[in-house]
Amino acid sequence: MPKPPLTFTFYIAAPIENVWNGFVSRDINRTIFMGADFEVDLRPGGAMTWSGTGKDGQRIRYVTGEVVRVDAPTRLEYKFGMGDGAVTSRVTITLTQETEAVKVVVTNDEFADDDPAYLQNAEGWPRILSRLETLLETGKTFRPH
Repeated sequence: MPKPPLTFTFYIAAPIENVWNGFVSRDINRTIFMGADFEVDLRPGGAMTWSGTGKDGQRIRYVTGEVVRVDAPTRLEYKFGMGDGAVTSRVTITLTQETEAVKVVVTNDEFADDDPAYLQNAEGWPRILSRLETLLETGKTFRPH
């Protein structure tokens, strides 16, 4: 049975360009993801990776992805998976400028039946989006756990 989509809606009091940069900026991703190195080629088919140093001191890939669609600054779609990305799901981020805030809708779907990341993503997205919201609204963020 297919896993249901994960959908999260947040409102961030910042200009849409700043919110967009929150999803694609190397520096902001490093802050949100506790120092992880973020690389992205914002073209369809472009690579997207988060990596860092493992507990053993060796370089590891935390997440591997591929850009599907980019309509800056309102839509980003990509596929990603943990580690080498052997099992992937899709993420669609839509940004809509409202009067004083940007409506952010993140939908994570197309999970494989055996994707072990489903529960981790269900718990992780609210933390990630809360950290981004806090950073963009206050200039600082909080530790995830």
